[in-house]
This record gives sequence, structure tokens and C-alpha cells, in this order.
Amino acid sequence: MEKHSLNVNGQPVEVDAEGEMPLLWVLRDVLNKTGTKFGCGIGMCGACTVHIDGKAARSCSMSVSEVGRRQVTTIEGLSSNRTHVVQQAWIAEQVPQCGYCQSGMVMAVAALLATKPKPTDTDIDESISNICRCGTYPRVRAAIHRAIRSPAA
Repeated sequence: MEKHSLNVNGQPVEVDAEGEMPLLWVLRDVLNKTGTKFGCGIGMCGACTVHIDGKAARSCSMSVSEVGRRQVTTIEGLSSNRTHVVQQAWIAEQVPQCGYCQSGMVMAVAALLATKPKPTDTDIDESISNICRCGTYPRVRAAIHRAIRSPAA
């Protein structure tokens, strides 16, 4: 075990973990940030998406030692009361069906809108590669467009 100093949701934290432990398991099992989900374990599905210095990253394929002092934001840190524009759009469009992939999807969309506030459908297609087994993609797209139109965006 090694000590790792992290910054998670704006708070400095110290964790004891092997350096190669995926960030996902540090967040879920060590820090109890269970909004970040395990999906495929190989960085393909996006259920584990968090922000690393504001950019979407798949936490299952990044080791805790790779993170260093960079800012990690989980779904719990996106907003304390679901007031982030993307969360509000998700609620308004009733996006989730089972909901399992949604925290990763919300994080991916929030990162996209932070860098490109008015993305085109092509931008969305190229940036959001998260997988939803329930197939809520039309509602996801509607929510993204609602977030784009929101005055808070």
C-alpha cells in the first residue's frame, strides 16, 4: 500500500492504495463516491466517466498513481443539489430508464458543454461515446439540446 494525495470534488484527500489500483475503485471503495459506476472495466462504455481537470476521463482505465494532484470531479461533485444545467436537462427530459449509465453520461456531456457550449450534432456524436443499454439515446440528445438552450449554460 502507498499513500496517495488526491483532490476529489475540490477537497484534498489522502488514500492508502496500490499505485496501479484503478481510480474507479479508489473512488467507490475507498472514498465511497458510488455515483461513479463500473460498467465494462476496459474504458469503453463510459459508466465510470469522471472529470480530470475538467476533461471527461474513464476512471476504470486510469490508475490512482496516474492522477497525482489533478482535480478529480465525480457526479457527486458536479453539483450538490442537482442544479447543474445538464442534470436539470436530464430531469426535464426524463432521460434515465434503468439509470445505471447516467452519471457517466452526464459527466461526459458536462465536460463537452464546458469546452464547447453550443456543440453541433456532429460534435455530440464525436464526443459522447458512452453506451446506454436501455437505448435512451433520443432522450439523451433531447436533454443535451435542452442544456444548450438553457440560460444557465
